[in-house]
Amino acid sequence: MTEVIIVGAGPTGLMLAAELALAGVDIALLERRPNQELIGTRALGLQARTIEMLDQRGIADRFLAEGQVAQVLGFGTTRLSIIDFPSRHPYGLGLQQQHTERLLAQRVSELGVRIDYGVEVTGFDQDLKGVDARLSDGRELRAEYLVGCDGGRSLIRKMAGIDFPGWEPTMSSLIAEVELSTEPEWGVHHHAFGTQAFSQLTSGRASLVVSEREPQENSEPTLEDLRSALNDAWGTDFGAHNPSTITRFTDMARQVSAYRSSRVLLAGDAAHVHSPVGGQGLNTGVQDAVNLGWKLAQVVRGVSPEALLNTYHSERHAVGARVIHHNLAQTALMRMEDRIQALTEVVDEWLHMDEPRRTLAGALSGLDIRYETSAERGTSRGDEVHPLLGRRVPDVDLHTSEGMRRLYTYLHEGQAVLLNLGDPGDLDITAWSDLVRRVDARYYGGWELPVVGEVAAPTAVLVRPDGYVAWVGESSSTGLDEALAFWFGSSSGMKEWMPEDMSAEQQE
Repeated sequence: MTEVIIVGAGPTGLMLAAELALAGVDIALLERRPNQELIGTRALGLQARTIEMLDQRGIADRFLAEGQVAQVLGFGTTRLSIIDFPSRHPYGLGLQQQHTERLLAQRVSELGVRIDYGVEVTGFDQDLKGVDARLSDGRELRAEYLVGCDGGRSLIRKMAGIDFPGWEPTMSSLIAEVELSTEPEWGVHHHAFGTQAFSQLTSGRASLVVSEREPQENSEPTLEDLRSALNDAWGTDFGAHNPSTITRFTDMARQVSAYRSSRVLLAGDAAHVHSPVGGQGLNTGVQDAVNLGWKLAQVVRGVSPEALLNTYHSERHAVGARVIHHNLAQTALMRMEDRIQALTEVVDEWLHMDEPRRTLAGALSGLDIRYETSAERGTSRGDEVHPLLGRRVPDVDLHTSEGMRRLYTYLHEGQAVLLNLGDPGDLDITAWSDLVRRVDARYYGGWELPVVGEVAAPTAVLVRPDGYVAWVGESSSTGLDEALAFWFGSSSGMKEWMPEDMSAEQQE
């Protein structure tokens, strides 16, 4: 018996495996592909918050060394710079998914996790204590939890019977690498069907993006599909032949109704799909994994009750819904009708103003994510909470007894941190010392958040393992024990803050 089965070794599954392994959880990581090789063009880079999360684990430099730092954010036709954002990584990273996966697979291997390639789950049954999974190689495997990270056509989601509502596709495009007999007009072109793009690779082959006349859903397009789309748009297929990859994407958008069904959980594309426009998919999935990893580890280790997993749904479902909302708006702006073009021009004017730019760029980069916290659930409407609460903690430079240290270095082992910036004798976390590392330090700079701006300096901050602030001290320890109990091991505290919209089955 293993503790957690992860189905899918894409970026989401790999990141989740790394997080669980870091916490000492026994994992079975299954991947139906015969190896880590990817076919076709997938995600092309990482957003700022994802880079920060890799930095929190001390591995960001591996990715930065292989990618291209750039201002990658855009909305419609407008590029959005975040160079002025208060982050050590105010940029995106151009890095193809196969390289991201390779680096994450190396991380997983270093942590002692083996990937079972060529294996998938063909069925499962769950009871109150675990999940019995049937595998394609004839084995049966029992685990305490099963997590589906198996993509947009997730078998785990379908077998769990989790609803996947959303929007049907209204447009589709092909991405291909082929040889052409006739040279096209290189570059990006806007056409009645949508975007058409031609770029020449160093190998002499062509990389194409071709929007189709009518939306198609077949996930395995052929060379004839590509030739037909080229003829529709250009009156010629340019002699396209010998393709190495052809893939299709649409503007379909869906999100599961629940990220958890008892002992089965979903993450990444298994939980939400949308157009690749904007480059949010991979990043949202990796961030799902970091949110889920430490919570699932605590539940498996018996530190926290199962109800802690309900916060995974409540936090990440809200983030996924916002990602899809922005994605729907972006894909609408891709249409070539005159009225949409007028709207695009108006949006472009707005986004050249600082405040709209910062607001939207904060959302698209993931740097402005804010989770509702246990402290807020106990306050009356209108009560003020510190702006840091529920947001990613800034990576400030701390003066410690060991010398200057970056705050993120204390998150490398996946442990929560209580940063005490006041009197060393003020805070007592003895009951949680195995889970929360106390750091006594001084910080003499200002506290600044993306989009929000400068905020009042705290005297102490409780930081979750995923880098989000769970409690803020302002010259007192009021509320600290309650926050520690909620996040790190009090069943009574968990029941007190149980989200009302969770089913009885999910609360078991």
